[in-house]
Amino acid sequence: MISMKNIQKIYKMGSSSFTALEEIDLSITKGEYVAIVGPSGAGKSTLMNIIGCLDTATDGEYILDGLNTKCSDNKLAEIRNKKIGFIFQNYNLLPKLNILENVELPLLYLGYPNGKIRERAKQSLEKVGLETHLKHKPSELSGGQMQRVAIARALVTDPQIILADEPTGALDSKTGKEVLKMLTDLNKEGNTIIMITHDKEIAAYAKRIITVRDGKITSDVLNENEVTA
Repeated sequence: MISMKNIQKIYKMGSSSFTALEEIDLSITKGEYVAIVGPSGAGKSTLMNIIGCLDTATDGEYILDGLNTKCSDNKLAEIRNKKIGFIFQNYNLLPKLNILENVELPLLYLGYPNGKIRERAKQSLEKVGLETHLKHKPSELSGGQMQRVAIARALVTDPQIILADEPTGALDSKTGKEVLKMLTDLNKEGNTIIMITHDKEIAAYAKRIITVRDGKITSDVLNENEVTA
């Protein structure tokens, strides 16, 4: 599913440069539940952006589901939209659209037939228990409900990978556990989950924990103490 070899990311700042990632070798297979953990500034967000095809590596090779991501921006966007569903800490919902319209957006970008878009979006919202809130705007929902909308939006294109960036960061602990249970259930259904977090207690819900520090992977272990959501 994911194959990274000797990934490096260097940012140029005038006459100086900063190496955010170096010597990253990483493989993730279909159906895994992986947490990428590390402190602020460790490089985990940079790694997430490359995994999610939001950015490209300076050097190295990244193959996503058999496709080389060293390509044009338009092709990279196509790969990203088809292969990856995103769940962000701050939800990234459009406030002027109701939640059904928010979930429909990825399908519109992919050019789905109009007749199928609404049906798929409704099905996705049913999966997260929001089928009675279709006309609600994001401002009318709780934080937990908004994150469930974000999960529905991530699922609507049936992506190869669900990439969750600090998915419980803006939630209280009870609601956060509900979201983590949802991610665990999605993984049990066969979805590949990659979660980015600085919190080791959150990472403990994953089956595999990768630690990033100073731009390098410092450990990559199976989680023998996986928390059951």
